[in-house]
Amino acid sequence: MEKVNFAVCINNKDYPVALELHKIYAVLPDEEALKDGDLRIIDNSGEDYLYPADYFVVVELPTIIQESVLATV
Repeated sequence: MEKVNFAVCINNKDYPVALELHKIYAVLPDEEALKDGDLRIIDNSGEDYLYPADYFVVVELPTIIQESVLATV
């Protein structure tokens, strides 16, 4: 599996159904999206979509928490 990062949602004003405030989301690598100011997030639908990077704060999580978050995706 590719390296997965994690981010906490700090703004969901345009996507209240797909994103939950303060929830931890998996972030998939996407250099092109990042250049455009977006992150590829696995949202509440279980699919990955592009969202504005400023809607999130990227965080480092301990391995046990990473595994727990990925188990729910």
